Amino acid sequence: MDTIINIVGGIALLIWGIRMVRTGMTRSFGAELRKMLSLSSGNRLYAFLAGLTITSAIQSSTATAMIVASFAGQNLILTTAALAVMLGADVGTALVVQILSFDLHWLSPILIAAGVFLFLSSERNKRKNMGRIILGIGLMLLALKLISLASAPMRESELVSVMLLPLSQEPVLTVVLIALLTWISHSSVAAILLVISLANMQVLSVQMAVTMVLGVNLGAGLPAFVMTMKSPPATRRVTLGNLIMRAVGVALVLPTVPYAIAHIGSLSDHAGQTVALAHLSFNAVLALAFLPLLSLVSAGVTRVLPDVNATDAESGPRYLDMGALETPAVALNCAARETLRMGDEVRRMLDATSKVFLSNDDSLKRQIEDADDLVDRLHEAIKLYLTRLSKEEFDALESERCIEILSFTTNLEHVGDIIDKNLMELAGKKIKERVSFSPDGQQEIRAFHERIVANLDLAMSVFMSSDLELARRLLREKTAIRDLERRYVANHYQRIADGRADSIQSSSLHIDVLRDLKRINSHLTSVVYPILERAGELAASRLVDDAQEALQAAKPQTFDGSSEPKTAN
Repeated sequence: MDTIINIVGGIALLIWGIRMVRTGMTRSFGAELRKMLSLSSGNRLYAFLAGLTITSAIQSSTATAMIVASFAGQNLILTTAALAVMLGADVGTALVVQILSFDLHWLSPILIAAGVFLFLSSERNKRKNMGRIILGIGLMLLALKLISLASAPMRESELVSVMLLPLSQEPVLTVVLIALLTWISHSSVAAILLVISLANMQVLSVQMAVTMVLGVNLGAGLPAFVMTMKSPPATRRVTLGNLIMRAVGVALVLPTVPYAIAHIGSLSDHAGQTVALAHLSFNAVLALAFLPLLSLVSAGVTRVLPDVNATDAESGPRYLDMGALETPAVALNCAARETLRMGDEVRRMLDATSKVFLSNDDSLKRQIEDADDLVDRLHEAIKLYLTRLSKEEFDALESERCIEILSFTTNLEHVGDIIDKNLMELAGKKIKERVSFSPDGQQEIRAFHERIVANLDLAMSVFMSSDLELARRLLREKTAIRDLERRYVANHYQRIADGRADSIQSSSLHIDVLRDLKRINSHLTSVVYPILERAGELAASRLVDDAQEALQAAKPQTFDGSSEPKTAN
């Protein structure tokens, strides 16, 4: 029992070390790695090299699969190139295993000490993450040593021999069992290193260890495939294609294991090195075999997972890739893109609102009310998606972006509610009572509405770009809209005073429509506050310059127009 507990503890430490390296790499170089992937869409050889490089760095083909599958789902990379990335990712993990298969345990205390010192002594994120990477590598080497020491008694155990005997006679069962265990552990690197450690201690024969390596390679494709099962077809094609290529490779190589060992074994007398070379050879041969055939694989998975019709995807989110949740930066991009879609739906509602009021179109009114249901569903989906994402570790910028997305989606949802529950109710009243606006009033409402629609477009631009100048412009629009509403209300009251019958009849509706449109604008301008606050340009909910102007305007004026200070009573 102590042996099993120690091995399980060593495996847990190994997985944690791998996770620390992956987290440190994605935080330090995540933008560069994602840019490398996004630029690999045109050439499958470049895509292969990009996958190899990135996975060698982050030590997780699953993480690479999630990133590239998300890009494919957003049409940022072709399926063929994405599959080439995955072939490179598989070779990348094999290279990592090849390096770690050497006896480097003597480096462990040095790396752990250096990693802890660097992590604790720095306040800069870059250096802290480098410390995290170094510490993670040290923990991995320590874990491998612990696993080797813990598994030593198993070499002489008769019970272990009895348990392994059926597996040695059933290679297919071995592959399936190890594939499932790899899926559960979510780390093919950890699984391969465990097999190598057991082979080094002669707990496993070389042939059984290599058979298990095939199982690990099959299981390595399962986590990404399972995590993207509810994603759009374009996303799932990448993980399905990767799993199919692995499965075909395992099926073809499994019968040749005894012959392959004889050849690979001649390259090294060390059992662990032989297993590591077998793992590298399998993935290299798989890449050489499938790189020329990726167009056929892409066509096959596209036939299995065709694009859904637009009407099928209309009722729910399109871009919230659940498989991207392990990579916060990618997941935030997915949420932002879904938020833009939500904004487009709100814009369509707002754009149609003017037509309802001006044409008394009752059927269009009902369409707008139905559209709000979609806006509500998207808001709920984005909120739940980001709530799930919040369980992952964020850096400061990612945390701010998450809050900005939640805030903007909430304000868009409020805008949808104002249109649905307020403006459409007023429109229904106007249609029922056959009320008409005066020509001047109608022109003012149209102009006011067009200004709000333009501000909605500006708000979405600010949301995506965080441009400081656009943010200043949008906040100034809030003051301009308030002044414009006051002027239009004053004009309306003047028409009433002039005895205009149509203005008197539509008075309540006219004022309420202007008020609700101004409320919509207030929700839209809230997107600028985090941007202006970060820039130090926000004071008492105003731009610094505007606050000074407001203070000057608040001073009491003498009859000659000069300012004089207030005196205390």
